[in-house]
Amino acid sequence: MEWLNYHHLLYFWLVAREGGLAPAARKARLAHSTLSTQVHTLEEQLGQKLFQRVGRRLELTDAGRLAYRYAEDIFALGSEMRDALRGRQTDRPLRVDVGVADVVPKLVVARILDPALRLAQPVRLVVHEDAHENLLTRLAGHELHAIVADAPVPTGSAVRAHNHVLGDSGVAFFATAEHQGLRRGFPRSLQGAPMLLPMPGAPLRRALDAWFADLGLTPRIVAEFEDSALLKTVGSEGHGVFPAPAAVANRVRRQFGVQLIGRADDVRERFYLISLERRLRNPAVVALFEQAREHIFRS
Repeated sequence: MEWLNYHHLLYFWLVAREGGLAPAARKARLAHSTLSTQVHTLEEQLGQKLFQRVGRRLELTDAGRLAYRYAEDIFALGSEMRDALRGRQTDRPLRVDVGVADVVPKLVVARILDPALRLAQPVRLVVHEDAHENLLTRLAGHELHAIVADAPVPTGSAVRAHNHVLGDSGVAFFATAEHQGLRRGFPRSLQGAPMLLPMPGAPLRRALDAWFADLGLTPRIVAEFEDSALLKTVGSEGHGVFPAPAAVANRVRRQFGVQLIGRADDVRERFYLISLERRLRNPAVVALFEQAREHIFRS
């Protein structure tokens, strides 16, 4: 059996945590050359470069970031074991890094993530918001446990990940009181109505454009948004009708002070949990997946 030298791993972890050989050497009260040798020995044992020099700085490689995450867990678990054996109560939180595609409605994200914070075990939830393709790169680099997205992994993607369907929702339309007359005759009333929509190319926008075309409707688009929260905020100022997932309709009404104009239940917005694992294992990730399927998108 091939054993890992934990002394070498400890020195690597210290260099990565302190941001370089010099500050790590001061922290450990060791010679700079000693730490450098220990790190190089670990790299040889693992067959991977853990650091790369960028200018005068050392930066972690992809392999280094993965090794650092494991090292953090290993040494935190060791500290917890020591405390447990000494009779001390341990409450080390379970860390879970979740990426969120920046186009996913924030109210939906909040409901999806909520169960992870309600586990009996303490959880440290770290949420990273970014573009879908950037999150996939970070997932492949083991920086994230999972991604919440409104689209699956693209066909032909270099990232080998699995799509776990959280569920889907119809679309509801909302507006302030001055536009409440549009409720009569919906959806025909949307012809020429001021409309706030996601940017062209977004999955929801494509579905809405197809729905409008099927009905022969041409709403008057007054603004387009990348940020769904900003779209709703502008809508709450009375600038037009805006769409949101029907699954969070009550929350949209309460938070933004708007009223429901109508629903398009045949326009579906689907949400995914993307992970490198075919079978989810992290307890927090499992909790948010199961609760989303059973409660948020149950209908």
